[in-house]
Amino acid sequence: FFSFYASLTRWNLPFKPTFIGLSNYRYLFTDEIGAPEFLHSVRNSFYYALGVPLNMAVSLAVALLLNRRLRGVSVFRTAYFLPTITSTAAISVIWLWVYHPADYGLLNSILMWLGFPPLRWLRDPHLAMPALILMGIWHGMGYNIVIFLAGLQAIPAHLYEAAEIDGAGSWARFWKITWPLLGPTTFYVLVVGVINSLKAFTQIHVMTQGGPLGATTTITYYLYQQAFERFAMGQASAVACILFVLLFVLTLIQFRVVGSRIHYE
Repeated sequence: FFSFYASLTRWNLPFKPTFIGLSNYRYLFTDEIGAPEFLHSVRNSFYYALGVPLNMAVSLAVALLLNRRLRGVSVFRTAYFLPTITSTAAISVIWLWVYHPADYGLLNSILMWLGFPPLRWLRDPHLAMPALILMGIWHGMGYNIVIFLAGLQAIPAHLYEAAEIDGAGSWARFWKITWPLLGPTTFYVLVVGVINSLKAFTQIHVMTQGGPLGATTTITYYLYQQAFERFAMGQASAVACILFVLLFVLTLIQFRVVGSRIHYE
């Protein structure tokens, strides 16, 4: 409630807040300077969220492989989960080296070994956001793999046995048994993934600081800029309130559109 009250004030530190009504919201949506900046950050946030379905697809594929009874599979399960329990800041520093524009960056070393020129991964406005999405997929898929594995192991084995007796192949068993019964698990991963992607901050702050040319300035990083670079706490509070409403509405839409098609039995 305090954030909402602060969003109705002109509060530029170190001065005291002054009540100004909805002026901060008008600044974010109609001002010649504020509106383009804010709406650009919203677009970037949704762009970053495109990594969620990619993350889900990769995580499910790996979970299907790890769900098999193979020797040493527990080692791989642990290895895939390690990035999830590692600090996002530490992971971001590692990926700074992976994306380093010089020839000793890991990705550029591979590209040059294959005969391609090195790329400026985090300094090119067209590559910076895809680079962050790729890093986010690698960092977050360990958690999703664990969740998908739990869902896969909850599916009764006799369903697969009956389908195999009826002559159903692997692909048919996946679409007729695995995918429908994974509905609740997939829905949970989707909701959590969208929320986490829209509030991502640490990796952006460490790796790009919202650049280059604002290409990775998401709504959370724009909030940080307003609060701790421009000290406009009133406008930052307005952004926080809008972010809360945005997350609430998106979650509600997911429950209505996707959740209504999920069967829990």
